[in-house]
Amino acid sequence: MSQVEAIGSRRSPLWTFGLLRSELAVTFGRWRTLALLGVLAAVPVLVGIAVKIETSDGSTLGGGGGPEGGGGPAFITQITNNGLFLVFTALAATLPFFLPMAVGVVAGDAIAGEANAGTLRYLLVAPAGRTRLLLTKYATTMAFCLAATLVVAVSALTVGVLLFPLGDLTTISGTRISFAEGLGRALLIALVVAASLIGIAALGLFVSTLTNSGIAAMATTVGLLITVQILDQIPQLHAIHPYFFSHYWLSFADLMREPVYWDDLVRNLGLQGLYAAVFGSAAWARFTTKDVTA
Repeated sequence: MSQVEAIGSRRSPLWTFGLLRSELAVTFGRWRTLALLGVLAAVPVLVGIAVKIETSDGSTLGGGGGPEGGGGPAFITQITNNGLFLVFTALAATLPFFLPMAVGVVAGDAIAGEANAGTLRYLLVAPAGRTRLLLTKYATTMAFCLAATLVVAVSALTVGVLLFPLGDLTTISGTRISFAEGLGRALLIALVVAASLIGIAALGLFVSTLTNSGIAAMATTVGLLITVQILDQIPQLHAIHPYFFSHYWLSFADLMREPVYWDDLVRNLGLQGLYAAVFGSAAWARFTTKDVTA
């Protein structure tokens, strides 16, 4: 086989799949990644134990906000009646900060971490190709988004089964649905939450192309996340709130209405797609013209 044929073979779809498989193995094999997933898995355990202790004397939790008040309070008051609500509560508790922070760490380290370790040049010589490598890094980050969300959901479901009763669910609209349908909605909510993270993943990847320091990229991404969250709480900025990637994150609660209220869900997914397109394109433009020296 000639050198040209060998290079063509290495750039075949099978070689691309091998690159993705290698990236997934490296990312999920890092102690840092496992530690992040461990912290995320611990959040539902702590919430479940806290609720169990708080209600051990037969008292009920004070919800605040009522069923129409949003994700967290409306769900947490129902945990003692049905353990499945712990899934919704855990996702509502981790989505504003813990989940996107974990994604920001993985995305921020995607390119900058390779440059800092001195392995980026070797990946490009492989030949991975810059576009192919960037897409592989983003696909790996999105896989982490899904894995992290499912870790929270499965941990919450396990704790909910062990500590609380199960059965038919009362939606936040007041109607009753079967446990099987509630379980299906829990899975759908987990998928929506994972999809809600693709915007911060693209932002983190873009930041990662701007520096050769993985720590700086991770810190910048997490800093931007915190800044956006703070700005989204300032009433005077209400006119631009709908353009923040985090503004519609808790719209997944609308999947527990009967009928489902789709407007904010569609806005959220559309906004995440827009952020992914804009910052993904910016990351590609930067990375394909970047002088790689490490």
